[in-house]
Amino acid sequence: MRRSAKAARIIDVLDELCPMAPVPLAHRDPFTLLVAVMLSAQTTDRKVNEVTPALFARARTPEQMARLPVATIRSIIREVGLAPTKARHISATSGLLVERHAGRVPTTLEALEALPGVGHKTAQVVVAQAFGTPAFPVDTHIHRLAARWGLSDGSSVRRTEADLKALFPQARWNRLHLQIIHFGRERCPARGHDLSTCPICSWAATKARISAESKSGRARLKGRTPQGSTQRGRPR
Repeated sequence: MRRSAKAARIIDVLDELCPMAPVPLAHRDPFTLLVAVMLSAQTTDRKVNEVTPALFARARTPEQMARLPVATIRSIIREVGLAPTKARHISATSGLLVERHAGRVPTTLEALEALPGVGHKTAQVVVAQAFGTPAFPVDTHIHRLAARWGLSDGSSVRRTEADLKALFPQARWNRLHLQIIHFGRERCPARGHDLSTCPICSWAATKARISAESKSGRARLKGRTPQGSTQRGRPR
């Protein structure tokens, strides 16, 4: 099946199974979304949503956040991965929003990516979900599913982004970004997934890919040993 035909069918399946996928990070406005996305790197959205209420109770605006000591921010977000670095970036970014942008989150990728700790994916999420600008942020779920479904070769995140933008209508990018993430989490996990029964993998993935992932899954199961025993079955 041609990639363009796959893309059209994938849209139909996602619209049926997860038509209204929500933004997974809790936020109230562009600034709280920006902070939440900055915190989400190498951390689950669930953990981010656990720490942001306390953070935003102390500082909901760039002005308030810039006045918080970095040590205070770090203490509040301590359970999030890379907390010390993220605390410094959130503080510095908040200060620059006040200094350069009158306390407002900029609406362009270029201006966002110039802020400390704001990479390409983070900037795309913000412009897409806060301002409605067409973008296709590629997270780990989207990257692996694009390769699994044969929509991209998986060689790099940038390549995946370019391939998906070429395949899907621009008007659908923001919605599809959320739909694919939701589908990946709920129905198409990285491990322990039977591609042959998946609503999308069963027809979008190649037979070789289905076979390879099946063998990989069986190999992982064989490699597991009962707790308290060695691979030879002897007590520890």
